[in-house]
Amino acid sequence: MLTSAYLVRRGLPGWGALPKPPLLWANTLLLVLSSLALERAKRLTLEEGLSRARPWLLGAALLAALFVVGQLVVWKQLAALGYTLAHGPASGFFYLLTAIHGLHLVGGLIAWGRVWRRPSPLRVELCALYWHFLLVVWLWIFALLHVA
Repeated sequence: MLTSAYLVRRGLPGWGALPKPPLLWANTLLLVLSSLALERAKRLTLEEGLSRARPWLLGAALLAALFVVGQLVVWKQLAALGYTLAHGPASGFFYLLTAIHGLHLVGGLIAWGRVWRRPSPLRVELCALYWHFLLVVWLWIFALLHVA
């Protein structure tokens, strides 16, 4: 739904391009690495047990937390350039899309906390699946932002 609204609104007058801070690329890499770390944790859990997966679980969470912090830095950079939420439709959509994604990531980190406290192969697998989903959603958002 938001993708459709974004694409329709982008084609109307007054869109106003938004700069894309290079930090978005680094943040994307952090999320890719986080997803890979969770995939590794899942595989280790199934093959060798939970104790071998713990460092990978921790790494995944730290990388995801860095992604969230990096997104907040991007917001700060854009605001310093005058691109606030009220600047125009492009800014509004940027903040909306990245905020919704960020909230889902924070929710994933909360779920990750439950996995960390009481790990099980199923919990690690479900957490990894959710992380991969968040990565795909972010790659979609990232592509949308770079097309406009």
